[in-house]
Amino acid sequence: MEQTEKSKVYAEKGFLPHSFCCCCYLIIAWAKPSGLLEKIKLWLSKKPLPSPTDRKKFDHDFAISTSFHGLHNIVRNRSKIRKVIWLVVVLGSVSLVVWQIYSRLVNYFTWPTTTSVEVQYVEKIEFPAVTFCNLNRFQTEAVAKFGVIFFLWNIVSKVLHLQEISANSTGFKEAIDFLESQQNFSIAEFVKKNGFYLNNSTLLKCDFFGKPCGSQDFAHVFTEYGNCFTFNHGENIEAREKVSVSGRGLSLLFNVNQEEFTDDPTLGFADAGIIFVIHSPKKVPQFDGLGLSSPVGMHARVTIRQVKTVHQEYPWGECNPNIKLQTFSTYSTSGCLKECKARHIEKQCGCLPFLLPGKGIECDLQKFYNCVSPTLDHIEVKGLCTMGTHNSSCPVPCEETEYPATISYSTFPSRKALRHLSKKLKQSQKYIR
Repeated sequence: MEQTEKSKVYAEKGFLPHSFCCCCYLIIAWAKPSGLLEKIKLWLSKKPLPSPTDRKKFDHDFAISTSFHGLHNIVRNRSKIRKVIWLVVVLGSVSLVVWQIYSRLVNYFTWPTTTSVEVQYVEKIEFPAVTFCNLNRFQTEAVAKFGVIFFLWNIVSKVLHLQEISANSTGFKEAIDFLESQQNFSIAEFVKKNGFYLNNSTLLKCDFFGKPCGSQDFAHVFTEYGNCFTFNHGENIEAREKVSVSGRGLSLLFNVNQEEFTDDPTLGFADAGIIFVIHSPKKVPQFDGLGLSSPVGMHARVTIRQVKTVHQEYPWGECNPNIKLQTFSTYSTSGCLKECKARHIEKQCGCLPFLLPGKGIECDLQKFYNCVSPTLDHIEVKGLCTMGTHNSSCPVPCEETEYPATISYSTFPSRKALRHLSKKLKQSQKYIR
């Protein structure tokens, strides 16, 4: 009672005890936001909303004064037909604008590109590389003593073009027995020694723009056709020179020696002649799907064009300029695929096939059959070495040079040339034909 009375007295006198002052301040601090909201609500409640009549008037005034063409015609026209017509026009225009904005946005995010084709006629160009192989890959005498070589070479060349090796294939059992007994056998040395060779007896004539050439101007390379030989490879002088587009270019006369070289018809090698591919001196030869054939007894004339293609980077194109090859100085899809296979095989098998680039330990035949072949199947099934798109293992090159060819044939030789060549080569006319 006494405390209450004292409080009343203090209040009447105009001051409060300190404890009450603190409570008073706390109440004010917490009540301030609530008071602000109340003020806003009060201000909104004092401002009355427009009546439906006023709203209609505001909408009418906006419609007749707006710069949105057609809207005021809908409002002002008294004819219902005209109103409907103008309404259709306005809605159609709005729909067209929305569609155009949408289509432009979609088109923008598809990253469209423009293909520019430029045809230039030049007096001198870089002469391409040409790689030649004999369709009959092995010497007859060596194969007669070692017939299992066909099956073994199929196992080895699987790194270049994937093929199924069946247990029912010809020579399978014989090959398995050979693998178990001859583990140190080098198929690379055997093919290089007993495959097709290039010398004065197989290369009868070589002429490059009127200058004589010979087997020394060719570089040896292994392909699925065994021993092959490249003219104008990247290391010789011709690859760095530009030549005239007119003239006969490279002229060669081969003797395929059908009696000396042979192959297995059951594996699809039933032809006789030369197979060749035209490519850039900076690229490795790729025969799969690109090889051109010149049969015996025929004269093949090849006309080429040089086509340089520049691919754009992603997202406009599929090229990736950041990918560099370790073995090849110039990037190519085929070279990239070889290096990709080599990495996986070396990691899995601890060796490298001699047909693939790298400096690892060469795989023996046992490793080829037991490890390399299954690894290649695994790479194919899992898609570990893909090509084409920018996010694949081997995207398209940013710049590449190709040589599209047109080939025509004529019978070789003519009757007069037959007598001349028979005397020059000291061979019968029947053999030359």
